[in-house]
Amino acid sequence: MIPCPVGQVTAVRLDELGDHFRRYRLRVPQAIQAMTQSLRRWGQCAPIVATLRQERPQVLDGFTRWEAAQQVRGMTTLSVRLVELDDRHAKAAIYGLNQTGRRPYELEEAWLVQALVREDGLAQSEVAELMGRHKSWVCRRLALLEKLSDDVRQELEVGLLTPTAAREIARLPAGNQSEVLDVSRREALNGDELSGVVRLLLGSVTDEQKQFVLAKPRDALGHVAAPEQQGWDARLSARGNRVSKQMVVLLDRLAWVENFLECRGWTSLTASDRLVLGPVFARLARDATSVAEGAGDLALEMNRP
Repeated sequence: MIPCPVGQVTAVRLDELGDHFRRYRLRVPQAIQAMTQSLRRWGQCAPIVATLRQERPQVLDGFTRWEAAQQVRGMTTLSVRLVELDDRHAKAAIYGLNQTGRRPYELEEAWLVQALVREDGLAQSEVAELMGRHKSWVCRRLALLEKLSDDVRQELEVGLLTPTAAREIARLPAGNQSEVLDVSRREALNGDELSGVVRLLLGSVTDEQKQFVLAKPRDALGHVAAPEQQGWDARLSARGNRVSKQMVVLLDRLAWVENFLECRGWTSLTASDRLVLGPVFARLARDATSVAEGAGDLALEMNRP
């Protein structure tokens, strides 16, 4: 085929368009059906956007129109505007061009971010600048995919799990995520309940506490909600409950630090911030190592018959 001129709108046969970038967009049957009816009634109102790869236009914006056009009898071409972009800017364009129609789902945004970081080798700060978003937005999208276990990610990709629920589950270690997913299905937990269960599991000190939360999540949430029960475990002594309370606070703070480090939150710190906080993190590394060794020894001692 002869490529259409860059920047101009040209009619292109449906079978000459390519789907190289299709993997970054979800297929929504309802949207395709509605677009099919629109094309039959009104025809194509706006050109789709494509970029050239190996002398073939690859669609960036207009996948729904393209697929719908294939279902309209007698429609063999679409109006296409060709833009000249490298792969990095093509992915950014997929995000930017779709801000006026059906905006990308959070999962689609995560796919684009992951590709820019893992395939194109961009730093998260560079992705943020390229897509016109804050670094924390990039970090959240990347974590949505990379901190999830395989089965949870599959549930997300087929639409059985919302991005909000996936973000909550992603706060847990990968080994515990499937258990929480099973509990959420079994008990039909709503968003607030799921968030509460994740919070309780992160704060659980003993296996018994974790098993109670997983077996009876609403009972566990009820205990926490009651003022007189908050932070109190009837199986523990007064001293044991005080230790448990401090451990909950410590584990919650450690989870925050872990997320800060994994999501490279430190990249937004100024030079003066780093001068002050550098020694603090050095102390954290030293003290955390010491505490981890002592806690490991104590755990072994407590588990002995």
